[in-house]
Amino acid sequence: MFQSIKGDKVLWGILALLAIFSFLPVFSASSNLAYVVGKGTPWGYLFKHFMILGIGFVLMFSIHKIPYNYFKGISILMLPVVILLLLYTASQGTVIDGANASRWIRIPIIGLSFQTSTLASVIAMIYTARYFSKHKDQSVSFKNSLIELWLPMFLVVLLIFPSNLSTAALLFLMLLIVSFIAGYPIKYLFFICGTGLAVVLLFFLLIKVFPGFFPNRIDTWMSRIENFSSGESADGNYQVERAKTAIITGKIFGVGAGKSRMKNFLPQSSSDFIYAIIVEEFGLLGGIGLIILYLLLLFRIVVISYKATDVFGKLVVIGLGIPIILQAFINMGVALQVLPVTGQTLPMISSGGTSAWMTCIAMGIILSVSVKKKLIENELDYENINKSNPISILSETL
Repeated sequence: MFQSIKGDKVLWGILALLAIFSFLPVFSASSNLAYVVGKGTPWGYLFKHFMILGIGFVLMFSIHKIPYNYFKGISILMLPVVILLLLYTASQGTVIDGANASRWIRIPIIGLSFQTSTLASVIAMIYTARYFSKHKDQSVSFKNSLIELWLPMFLVVLLIFPSNLSTAALLFLMLLIVSFIAGYPIKYLFFICGTGLAVVLLFFLLIKVFPGFFPNRIDTWMSRIENFSSGESADGNYQVERAKTAIITGKIFGVGAGKSRMKNFLPQSSSDFIYAIIVEEFGLLGGIGLIILYLLLLFRIVVISYKATDVFGKLVVIGLGIPIILQAFINMGVALQVLPVTGQTLPMISSGGTSAWMTCIAMGIILSVSVKKKLIENELDYENINKSNPISILSETL
């Protein structure tokens, strides 16, 4: 089994450590989840988490065996599919407390919920990397890239935006970063940023003028920002206050695995605020240790991108890898009250379904790029060994 695992071994090790560690806080926090939902047991939720990560690693293993260049064509085929899925998701009109909550669709037969924005983000980044690798030897103008790149990407971002601001903003930021790395003219990037801001402002104005036009989350976004800036213990700030209490309680060494008290008061203790539970149970040392793991993950992503053999490999590693690191630090920043509440989970740690699977798929593609790099290194080593072989030298001389 281990002999069939290819690619960057350090990256495999970091992902395995994150997954193994996740069982402790998820099992601890799921006791509150069982109580809030009113059904299931902590062992049941732990088994569910095990199955989700197990399927995720199977996906990762299977995808890392596929040559990464194949994903160029897959992104072209999947882009219309994800746009249709986003349209279908938005058309459901799911509303919770008056806010737009159309983020998930239910998969028939198996009955699981699927967050379409996570799949759309992965496909969008692969598609963008494919576009710039296709035009790597050309001077890309805004006019030429408008229809093929920016219109479909703007459509994807706009379909995600009304129900999931943080995911849409993260995707838009990564599109700009990948474009900048690919050498896209900065003056056009500024124009795209300005256009994006204008669209957001127009959206806010329309909602203020026609508040009942369609379900939205503006009131939720505004209350979160106001609570964050004021620091007052308002109802919307309840989870942040409990997270701060958990972090303070943890001190340096923590209260011990499974002994968190704040998990009983944090509704999202197993997902959005799991970092607070980790710090409470494992202390400052555990919290810093987890940050170091994500920094090591970032380091390997940068190394794999740097050593990739073509433009598509370099860009797809950055486009798929950096959002995972940003998502992790956004999640930790919310728990530490450095950022407003966003709803971003902690990759490879938080309990969930489609989010964990999309992370594993993205990592599988990154590992596929590292497999190609390893093969080339092995070929070079083989050539160098042959060149230093006396028989090989004699044959070249003859």
